[in-house]
Amino acid sequence: MQPSSPQSHGDSLRSRRVVRQPRDERDERFFATCPRGLEELLAEDILAAGGRDAATTPGGASFAGNWEACYRLNLSSRIATRVLWRVGGGEFRNEADIYRLANEIAWPALFKVEHSIRVYVTAVRAPFKSIEFVTLKVKDAVCDRFRADCGKRPDVNTAAPAVRIHLFVTDKQATLYLDTSGEPLWLRGQKIAKVAAPLKENLAAGMLRLAGWTPDQPLFDPMCGSGTLLLEAAGMALGDAPGLARDMKDFGFTRLVNYQPALWRRLCMEAAERRVAAPQRLQIWGSDRDDDAVARTAQNLAHAGLDDLIELRRADILELAPPAAAGVLVSNPPYGERLGESDELAAFYPRLGDALKQRFAGWHCWFLSADARLPKLIGLKPARKIPLYNGNLECRLYGFPMVAGSARDR
Repeated sequence: MQPSSPQSHGDSLRSRRVVRQPRDERDERFFATCPRGLEELLAEDILAAGGRDAATTPGGASFAGNWEACYRLNLSSRIATRVLWRVGGGEFRNEADIYRLANEIAWPALFKVEHSIRVYVTAVRAPFKSIEFVTLKVKDAVCDRFRADCGKRPDVNTAAPAVRIHLFVTDKQATLYLDTSGEPLWLRGQKIAKVAAPLKENLAAGMLRLAGWTPDQPLFDPMCGSGTLLLEAAGMALGDAPGLARDMKDFGFTRLVNYQPALWRRLCMEAAERRVAAPQRLQIWGSDRDDDAVARTAQNLAHAGLDDLIELRRADILELAPPAAAGVLVSNPPYGERLGESDELAAFYPRLGDALKQRFAGWHCWFLSADARLPKLIGLKPARKIPLYNGNLECRLYGFPMVAGSARDR
């Protein structure tokens, strides 16, 4: 899936500046992408990594920073999908201008001709009839520049490119980026067993942060699927940098000419040293009524080395008791896109509401759903309703603080 468009380059009215700091002459310009709805959390991650002048726009945030900030964001952010380095761009009128803008960049000074490439194009209100044709023009411009400068051109690899080139275009502005992340950052390298319609790791991490969960609070996911929320919560509790689970050379910036291996090794070592010593057991519980889901979650927890720290069991949320007197419940329950049958939902949600009211007093319960009927069917009034996107599917993260007795009793 292509990243969302960094509209801060062509639609500044929709951008909202998060923080402004003095510009450092050594700064580069970057754009980090994320699931829509998590932009503010991404901006927090950017600042924590040492980025400057972060500005959010739907689907991401632009920022200035040095290469240490770029490496650190790739290593430590649980929210970012990709971190893109701005290498050129400008105004355009037609496809010939796009070719010119791309051909003006000294690509051989950025990466070696031996690395394969792929071009990705994302357009917002652009005047093009064919995105495929624009993609071809950028590819030709890059290859022609290599041939002119060093006598040969890079190969194109659409399946597993070594270098990813991104073009973002609006109605008048084109911006070219090199991808410093490689594979999307939500691929942590921890899950070996998956389920249908999986929750991406960075969306799961965002749900936990939006719910206000902190590692000192009990956490429960009673519909855990393949265990994504449990894995993210455990990583947060242990202070794990999510990038450490990937191969150190599995990042796009390692294929760039300006790659600094000593800096990258130092950041990885520092991140590993910050890991919290694992207790005998974390205050994290998971369950699912589906045997296959429980088996897959158990596989993933074992693969991540977390099976001894998290309690997992087969159980139905409609019947089980909470694992602690109070805590935070966060889950991605079945909804139309995943379950399919509307009458099944209409029967399930009221029973879920009854179970929460009867047994989960003292818990703050959060559910991600694309079904706008959920609050009404569950019989509870949400205290918060946060818009989020699960892929291209518009959802809401509903927060229900549970207290003893029904709302009518109160």
